[in-house]
Amino acid sequence: MADIFSEAQRSYNMSRIRSKNTKPEIAVRSMLHRLGYRFTVNGPKNKKLPGKPDIVLPKYKTVIFVHGCFWHGHAGCKDFRYPKTRTEWWKAKIDGNVARDQKRIAELEAMGWRVLVIWGCELKNASAEKKLSILS
Repeated sequence: MADIFSEAQRSYNMSRIRSKNTKPEIAVRSMLHRLGYRFTVNGPKNKKLPGKPDIVLPKYKTVIFVHGCFWHGHAGCKDFRYPKTRTEWWKAKIDGNVARDQKRIAELEAMGWRVLVIWGCELKNASAEKKLSILS
């Protein structure tokens, strides 16, 4: 099945996908702030940590990754499935993301950091706020 967009339109659409300050990230930061936590975002200290965490809570030595279910291959999620076109390419891409995520999490934990992963689908229900409330 051919793509419904031209190559130029597909390139434009993909270029609009942001890597930081996404809606899910902003929602998590808003929850943290509402719960009274203070954190850093995409600062110079964060870039030195493996995987460039989305949110760092230095006081609690905790990092938070906000993962999109599709891009990070959220197993068992209704929002994740491999695309039907170019399946092998997408499978390699997403599986590579998952492997890299696991490696970065292991590196952070070896450095003594606590790692939380908030999935995009968790923001649709109350489970993200429950996950964040365990910080204290």
